[in-house]
Amino acid sequence: MESHPTAPSLIDARELDLDQALQLLQLAGALLPDEAPYSAAWLQAVVSALCDLSSKDALTGLANRRSFEMALAREVDRVARAGEAALLLMLDIDHFKSVNDTHGHAAGDLVIRAVAQAMLQTVRPMDLVARIGGEEFAIILPNCSPHVGVTVAERVRERVAGLAIEIAPGQPLAVTISLGGAFAPQWVRSSPLLWMERADRQLYRAKAEGRNRACLEPQVDSLVSAEEKGMLFASLNTDTQQDTP
Repeated sequence: MESHPTAPSLIDARELDLDQALQLLQLAGALLPDEAPYSAAWLQAVVSALCDLSSKDALTGLANRRSFEMALAREVDRVARAGEAALLLMLDIDHFKSVNDTHGHAAGDLVIRAVAQAMLQTVRPMDLVARIGGEEFAIILPNCSPHVGVTVAERVRERVAGLAIEIAPGQPLAVTISLGGAFAPQWVRSSPLLWMERADRQLYRAKAEGRNRACLEPQVDSLVSAEEKGMLFASLNTDTQQDTP
């Protein structure tokens, strides 16, 4: 008679050491449901809260850099397979160091939060807005055609420029942002790094041209780099070899 391996038994949830996780969630201000500790619903809430904590920026609630990089890799793959246009915007707050130096870091935090909320309120729910550095942000816009991308970038810039951020009672502060944008080449196997480098170059151009402006990469179809061409041909050769009997 053939024997089968015995399935591993499920452990009692009360055997788990969750003290460190719970302390972390408490420090982050996460709220757990009013459920019996170690019940299925309570454990699921702990797991969900930890996932949320690991994927979001603590100051703004936006996606953090880790989440951004994962989303960017997924979007690169989707564009290569589906051929839909996608835009990456890289942006930062102009002269942000002077905000901290003049008004203090607490005021700087208020500015970062206000800019984050302005971006969230300007883009679509399907777009991903992330804080990737101190005053640096990124927006991934799937299924975004070039003419729409230009409009969105300018709308974000105008929305931030129109803010009056109250950094102290009766003390509003205006800030501006510079944006750089690049479209992922359609039907081309690119990489997140190459896409970010393209958007960064446009961001540097926006700063060099005077800041408080959006610069997007022109002529999407003609800007396939040598690296991306190499990746495309390597992919085609691999597919050919797999199809060969």
